[in-house]
Amino acid sequence: MDPAILGTPAPFDEPLQREVTRLSAETGLTLLQHGAESALVENLTRRLALGLGAPRAEVALLANAVVVTTLSEGHCITTVRRNEDRGINMHMVTEVQRAVLDAEAGRLDAAGYRERFAGIKPLRYPRWLTSIVIGLSCACFARLSGADWASCGVAFVAAGVAMAVRLTLVRLHFNPLVNFFVTAFVATSIAGQGAIQEIGGRPQVAMAACVLLLVPGYPLINSISDMVKGYINTGLARGMYAVLLSAAACAGILLAMNVWKVWAWL
Repeated sequence: MDPAILGTPAPFDEPLQREVTRLSAETGLTLLQHGAESALVENLTRRLALGLGAPRAEVALLANAVVVTTLSEGHCITTVRRNEDRGINMHMVTEVQRAVLDAEAGRLDAAGYRERFAGIKPLRYPRWLTSIVIGLSCACFARLSGADWASCGVAFVAAGVAMAVRLTLVRLHFNPLVNFFVTAFVATSIAGQGAIQEIGGRPQVAMAACVLLLVPGYPLINSISDMVKGYINTGLARGMYAVLLSAAACAGILLAMNVWKVWAWL
């Protein structure tokens, strides 16, 4: 039985300190990899270490790494985990946050948290469903911008196919910049055919709407949030990453327009 349940805290010896340090670093890394803002990452990482018995914990976030240090009776242990982007997934962030809250409340010890944390898996929708929904959303944007139904249909097909291509490239582990470039080229090429074949009365709206799936809104929001809350380094890194993604998408759009000689919305 957990000693904390009996009213006596478990001794925070060196093996436990090492395990708590590792768990805290892995937790912070998972949160950072799946799109959590820096303030939340640091807060939950430190709270987990304290909740599992560490007398003191320090957390430092870099653009591509998480550093965690725990201190107990003059003895400190530091570990570093390199950050690799895994894509935005709020399901992962929410489930990790719930596990941390349970550990903080004393319902999980280090072993229990390790088991709970290992069982958290990303929730992902089927690629075909995601492609259809993204196509519908871009078609709705086109409709809101005054496009007729035929142009909305072009936007739906272009965005849906482009999203399918994007998800395929993600599965094949292509660089995100290459992914955005190819996706933008595919979307604009398909929508450009609507302009060439004179499908619908507002082909320029369809061409503009079909690439809205490439707007890096979440990185931009996180970038501003990080800088406002004092995490300048991570905020600038996320902001520059969003700029590079936008530049790659623009390059793909311009290439498609040059190839097909369609400049409908410029």
